[in-house]
Amino acid sequence: MGRKAHFKRDEFIDAAMRMVAEKGPSALTVSSLASGMKAAIGSVYHRFPSRDVLLAQLWIRIVESFQRGFLEALGHDGLSAALYTVEWVREHPEEARVLLLYRRDELVSGPWPEHLKEDAARLTQEMDAGIRCFARKQLGSLSDESLRRAAFALTDVPLAAVRPHLERGEQPPGFVSQLVQETYMAVMRIGR
Repeated sequence: MGRKAHFKRDEFIDAAMRMVAEKGPSALTVSSLASGMKAAIGSVYHRFPSRDVLLAQLWIRIVESFQRGFLEALGHDGLSAALYTVEWVREHPEEARVLLLYRRDELVSGPWPEHLKEDAARLTQEMDAGIRCFARKQLGSLSDESLRRAAFALTDVPLAAVRPHLERGEQPPGFVSQLVQETYMAVMRIGR
């Protein structure tokens, strides 16, 4: 009969997220995670074969969380999706710092297990499909220009608006939503 696990997989991912959000990816080691949680190093390795796998699972979990809400908002209208990013950052500051301040390759440098590669590819395909559908409906085209305009209005503008606040460790102030809305409306008006 095995010992009862003191920590669940998600607890390790949550602790890793807090550590990366606060100190950056380089601060996270299996040893620092185990020490911070007062867990045996073997407990971490039992659940995650490497630091890279832990970080890959963290990244995928955050992307799935953000993207689910973003695509749902995009199903209503583009402005809701653009504004969703600002609200998500306000409601999920740690996740936002990890997702928006660090590139995927800064988090995970080693090879990903096949199932995680498949998850990452699926997420990319879902986001691309959402933006393509939006471009087709709102801009009447899937041309490079339409796709770039859609991505700019839906993702580039909101990310640029929140990133400086994340870098300073502060909540995006209320006027950021207004700036995103005004920019979205201008970009989409010109695109028609």
